[in-house]
Amino acid sequence: QVQLVESGGGSVQAGGSLRLSCVASRYIYRMAWFRQAPGREREGVAAMVTDGQTYYADSVTGRFTISRDVAKTTAYLQMDSLKPEDTAMYYCAAARAPSLWYAPSAYEYWGQGSQVTVSS
Repeated sequence: QVQLVESGGGSVQAGGSLRLSCVASRYIYRMAWFRQAPGREREGVAAMVTDGQTYYADSVTGRFTISRDVAKTTAYLQMDSLKPEDTAMYYCAAARAPSLWYAPSAYEYWGQGSQVTVSS
C-alpha cells in the first residue's frame, strides 16, 4: 500500500504560477498528476517514471513541468503561465508498473486532491 499526500495549489491570476507537491510513503515506479474540472472527466496532465522519462498533455506542454526528488518518493508539478482553463481539482497518482500514463485506471494509488483556481 502507498499513501500519497499532496500540498500546494490555491488561487492565482492568469499568467501566474503555482507548484504542487506529492509525497509518497515509499518508492514507486510512476507518479503522475491528473485534474478534473466540474462536469468533466479526469484527465492526465503529466507523469514521470523512475528513469526520468516524462509525459505531458498537449494542453500543458511548455507551461507545466513535472519532477521527482532523488529518492523518487516526492513528485512536483510546477505550473507556469496558468490559464483560467487550468482551473480544476488536481490529483496526484502513482502506479507500480508500465501502462498508459494518461489513463486513470492505470493507477492504483491516489492523493486527496488540491484545488487550483485561475482567475482571468
